[in-house]
Amino acid sequence: MSHAEILIPFSLPPAELAVDLLQQLHTPALAMLAGRARPEPEVQPADTFMRSLPHERWLAARCGLPVAGDDSPPLAPLLLEAFGQSPAVGRWFVLQPVHIHIARDHLVLTDQRQLALEEADSRVLYDIAAPLFAEAGLQLAWGDALTWFLRADDWDGLRTATPDAAAGHNIDIWMPKGPHERAWRKIQNEVQMHWFGHPLNDAREARGLRPVNSLWLWGGAAAQTRAPARIFSHGINLASWHAAFRPYAGHAGSAGSAAELPRDATRTLAVLDALAHAWLSSDWGTWLAGMQALEAQWFAPLLEGVKSGQHDSLSLVLSDDTRLLQLSVTRGALRRFWRKPGLTPLLPPVS
Repeated sequence: MSHAEILIPFSLPPAELAVDLLQQLHTPALAMLAGRARPEPEVQPADTFMRSLPHERWLAARCGLPVAGDDSPPLAPLLLEAFGQSPAVGRWFVLQPVHIHIARDHLVLTDQRQLALEEADSRVLYDIAAPLFAEAGLQLAWGDALTWFLRADDWDGLRTATPDAAAGHNIDIWMPKGPHERAWRKIQNEVQMHWFGHPLNDAREARGLRPVNSLWLWGGAAAQTRAPARIFSHGINLASWHAAFRPYAGHAGSAGSAAELPRDATRTLAVLDALAHAWLSSDWGTWLAGMQALEAQWFAPLLEGVKSGQHDSLSLVLSDDTRLLQLSVTRGALRRFWRKPGLTPLLPPVS
């Protein structure tokens, strides 16, 4: 038996634009899959200001990690392992260099994908920050240019938000809350002061790039945090923070289209994250183009794969910032000729 789960964050349009955007799509394969699929019940969030996004909670829960709506998924130790480090003790957080800009009366976190931060620049900023954290009794660890780690053993109970959940919003709502939030803000402010006006940031601005002026903390967990067992035979496109889930897939790889999925896979997880930047920046022209690219590269070959028996079953997991829709398709379901193809299942439910 072969089953593929395709997670596509930010593939659902926002409620206020959903009808107009979906009318502009020409995606017959997605329409067939959506129209003939068996939709799983949608879970509506109890709190608009949940500290993680639906697809982030789905992926963590799917791999057996504890998930709480008032905290980000506990990914830091797993992500550390993905970078070749094995934390044996302590409480670890993901720490990411970011740009925060000033809106009319509040501060807003910019999507980190817009930062274009190269390793050499990131190393300079890291070397400035590391001794400041050390003076506060905290340990900094390097992952890559966009991903650092912080060990703070006493910060149990500190609730954080994922950067994508907070992006584009007033950061006061999404800043760490709970015990030691003042300690975090103190060290965050100290780092910000040392980075402010640094020649590196001046040079970035001269090149038309955003200055790196703050840090975002999330994903806290004890070093021993692990998911129960391997879930997938193959993990595809598990990059960025999704790399934390590589241990729960027997084989990790990448694919630019469904035609490149492994033929010998029994249970595949593939993450298609190309829509995030356009959705978070409300660039709907680019979002529509991205959906059309997914139609050609993924939806059409996935439909053929179910028809031909390459995949016995398929789950499309589509999401935005508040909803998650799971559409399950089998070869038999595609024979339901009385169910018309269409994108109506992607519309938000009528309240």
